[in-house]
Amino acid sequence: MAVAMHAVLLLFLWVGVSWQNNEPTEVQAEIWDMKVQDAAPPAPPPEPKPEPEPQPEPEPVKAPPPQPVQAPPVPKEDPEIALERLKAKKKEEDRLEKLEQARLKKEADEKQAKLDAKKKADQKAKEDKEKAEQEEKDKALAAEKDKKKAAAAEKLAKEKAEKADKAAKDKAFAAEMSRITGSAAKGTTGTAAQSTGGKVDGGYASKIRAKIKSNLVYGSQDDSLAASYTITQLPTGEIIGIRKVKSSGSAAYDNAIENAISKSSPLPTKNDGTVEREITLDFKLKEMH
Repeated sequence: MAVAMHAVLLLFLWVGVSWQNNEPTEVQAEIWDMKVQDAAPPAPPPEPKPEPEPQPEPEPVKAPPPQPVQAPPVPKEDPEIALERLKAKKKEEDRLEKLEQARLKKEADEKQAKLDAKKKADQKAKEDKEKAEQEEKDKALAAEKDKKKAAAAEKLAKEKAEKADKAAKDKAFAAEMSRITGSAAKGTTGTAAQSTGGKVDGGYASKIRAKIKSNLVYGSQDDSLAASYTITQLPTGEIIGIRKVKSSGSAAYDNAIENAISKSSPLPTKNDGTVEREITLDFKLKEMH
């Protein structure tokens, strides 16, 4: 209120000073005498007055600075109330800190759970891959084992068949020999048909090879080919077995030799009419032309 009164007072003072500084307005008048018949000469024009020098504008009156408003004194707080307030503030801070720690722990647990799940999944994928690879290896080993087992069984069966065939041939040979020797004892055939052992003479082998050569059908001119076969025959020269001892490396040549041997039964006998029960011969293509 005091400040407002001072401001109004200063405003009235400034208006009063401004009004006193205004210059008066010049007024001119002419006087006429009605009794004078003749017109008086006109009055000379008044000399112009010099213009007043411009007055400096009055400096505005500075208003006094407002008095600082003093804040009302803060009433002193009851110590117990202040203590309770501090306790409440500390309790709230502790609660917020616990919430923040719980949030951080939850985030850390979730992150660790994801890492553990990924690690577990990677480990399982690795184990599954290793298991699949091991199963493939086991299958391959089992297949190889079965293959070897089948090959061994086939070999055993072949050996058994060969033994059985050999036994049958031996039995047939023995029966034929018994028949021939029995006939010879009665004087029907003499000794020409008896089977003899010992070394194979060159003439006998040449006669057999010549007969087989006459039945050979093979068109290649590769003279490096050579195969060996063992021929089993009866005392009559009838072929009862052909076994390959050495391959020529050419299946076509081997087959051609076997076919020629089969077509040559019965084989020629020795000069004395006997035969070799088993005879092994080499068949070189350069000698079979």
